[in-house]
Amino acid sequence: MSLFLCAAVLAWSAPQGVAYREPPQAIVDLVDAPLAPTPRVSPTGRWILFVERPALPSIADVARPWIGLAGLRLDPRTNAPHQTSFDTGLVLRELEGREQRRVPLPNGARIGSVAWSHHDKLFAFTLVNEDGVELWCCDALELVPRRVAEGLNTLFDGFQWMPDGTTLAYARIPAARGAAPQAPRAPEGPAVQESSGRKSPARTFQDLLRDEHDSALLEHYAQAQLATVSWDGKRRADIGAPGALLSFESSPDQLCWLVTTLERPYSYVMTLERFPSRTEVWDASGKRVREIERHGLLDSIPIEGVPTGPRSIAWRASKPATLVWLEALDGGDPKVKVPHRDRWMELDLRSKSEPREFLKVEHRARGLVWFREPTLVVASEFDRDRRWVRATLHDLSGARASVVLEDRNQNDRYGNPGSILSEPLPDGTRVARQVGDWIFRSGEGDSPEGARPFLDRQSLASRTSERLWRCQENAYESVASIVRVDATAMPTLVTRRESPSEPPNLWLRDLAARSERQLSDFADPQPSIRGIHKELVKYQRSDGVQLSATLYLPADYRPGTRLPLVVWAYPLEYTDPATAGQVSGSPQRFTTIRGSSHLFFLTQGYAVMDEATMPVVGDPETMNDTFLEQIAASAKAAIDYAVARGVADPARVGVGGHSYGAFMTANLLAHTDLFRAGCARSGAYNRSLTPFGFQSERRTLWEAPEVYELLSPFQHAHKINEPLLLIHGEKDSNPGTFPIQSERLYQAIAGNGGTVRWVVLPEESHGYAARESVLHTLAEMLGWFDRYVKAAAPIEDAAATERR
Repeated sequence: MSLFLCAAVLAWSAPQGVAYREPPQAIVDLVDAPLAPTPRVSPTGRWILFVERPALPSIADVARPWIGLAGLRLDPRTNAPHQTSFDTGLVLRELEGREQRRVPLPNGARIGSVAWSHHDKLFAFTLVNEDGVELWCCDALELVPRRVAEGLNTLFDGFQWMPDGTTLAYARIPAARGAAPQAPRAPEGPAVQESSGRKSPARTFQDLLRDEHDSALLEHYAQAQLATVSWDGKRRADIGAPGALLSFESSPDQLCWLVTTLERPYSYVMTLERFPSRTEVWDASGKRVREIERHGLLDSIPIEGVPTGPRSIAWRASKPATLVWLEALDGGDPKVKVPHRDRWMELDLRSKSEPREFLKVEHRARGLVWFREPTLVVASEFDRDRRWVRATLHDLSGARASVVLEDRNQNDRYGNPGSILSEPLPDGTRVARQVGDWIFRSGEGDSPEGARPFLDRQSLASRTSERLWRCQENAYESVASIVRVDATAMPTLVTRRESPSEPPNLWLRDLAARSERQLSDFADPQPSIRGIHKELVKYQRSDGVQLSATLYLPADYRPGTRLPLVVWAYPLEYTDPATAGQVSGSPQRFTTIRGSSHLFFLTQGYAVMDEATMPVVGDPETMNDTFLEQIAASAKAAIDYAVARGVADPARVGVGGHSYGAFMTANLLAHTDLFRAGCARSGAYNRSLTPFGFQSERRTLWEAPEVYELLSPFQHAHKINEPLLLIHGEKDSNPGTFPIQSERLYQAIAGNGGTVRWVVLPEESHGYAARESVLHTLAEMLGWFDRYVKAAAPIEDAAATERR
């Protein structure tokens, strides 16, 4: 390497340490605006618990020390998953009343999780302290919280209400566990792995085990003692012996436990989900009754495949002690042609019988919905080749024929009949909510005019559906909970309603009486942006595919003015143009701008095309062969529409995206000249670093090397001749988007003489959580686009300058 080249490399690779920056004060005020509480409706709908959370945590909260082990991030002081933000307050109100009562909590409380008992009046929550996790319980009538347990181990599983509705099961740190293993002062030997001819494809993951010390740490922090405690703290019991508990659940009759424990050997290239484990049934005292499944390292599962042997093991609803699970009939390989891919098995522990098959499905099984009548079940399945979903009602007694309730392309939003709503049985297991022959479905109600959520009832006998309620045209209102259903199968609902001028609030709707009543009255947290114009717009790509976006214009926009435009997008895959062109979202949502949102550009004189659709249409096996052509055509169509509307200046258009949207952004700058600049956040740009597939790509690097090369912006960095802002969290945990992806693209663009800026946010992951990080990200984005988009010369002038 020449001396000159050495100096050049040093010039663009030297990092610049800068203090956190802030955007204009108006944006700071919007970022700091309070959040509305999150409502948690109790199972019977008698109570609403409003959970409060501050707008953003500080960088000190985000930077709290953590350890990365087997794809997990754990806080070693609390033995809990690393958490950057917490709920801070609880407010209770009775649905039929108007009084709101604040739940008394310790000063500085940090709430980890909250759960209602299925017996309705009790709720439990965890408080995360500096050095541990506590379990608290409260009676809604008394409103006197009690600390019932401390020293919880919530690394893998938190707490759960047992079938009696008054007892809690949880995992705690064993008293005899001792201190965490200390790292050796010097290496004790190399880390060694070996493969002997078996294929073991694996996606790229962060925070993997690196050596035996990491393995010892995982084993240490996984140790837990299963225990129970009554809601008032008066009755306690330890269940079985301590071990590396991955999960636990009581049987509906409360006489057995389903327990899964972690086993060795561990892996340095796989995450915890692929590690060996053993699933057993214990009796009520913790004595082993039966082994259900035990597997070694799952290192040979085909791409998009499943393990062989029992999987998705769970207690069956409407039976006292029956387990159900899935078994693959295709060896777990989606490419194998078989008449049935999966079968459902069950094991009745009371009868001491052997496992039996009760249902086969043609495609990969997705789940079951049980009914109060134990022989009825809805089984859903997914056809990977067609991307098709099917849900079928089966009568396991054979008294009636199976009935298909849903059969559609998974991307067919307009044809989505909605999800089957459920309700708890007295033992806490959930079954379909049913009155007579009717079940109930709730969905988004996507349509060409935007989403209009609905509630239907569907006849099991005829399969016909009847619309009970639909959101009105000038608002967005969705079902939060069914409170009760009368004898005529007419429900009373809690809904969440909003409109462009009305902030989200809860309403009580009695469909039989045709009455409504407002339950909450949250104020507008950001009144300064209320004049922003928002519109769902539709346009067409050159190949005829229908596209859409939400077009935003600033509050002070004057008709006829051409503004600098920001196009923000995220590509999605479809098998046919019809579903690719369907509209999602609603123009009737109440606009709030949070976090590091690109919508903050609106406050600085930009127009924004948000969620501009970038469909990639084709055969699932080969659709990425035309990825570049399709996103380029979609981007051009978006710009052409905004220009034709008279709201955008074609010489001042920027593009941006996060994650796969960042990948899209870099590719658009490399392969088109549509944009003056771009912002790519937390993306992946060199597909050779994700060789076993990415997003929906099913082929490996070795099966489609030309596609991986063509779609890697890193390989085309010399073509990126528009300014590109790269932002990445220093500790990104998302599979495939290692921070080195941005680092290497920065070096490639800079080394080829391009204009590029690379911002690394300390302690941040894939999304940016800390207030300081969010404000700095916004300052970077606005500064970059102000410089290279808003202030850009007309294209003709810029070209003349380049010629001179």
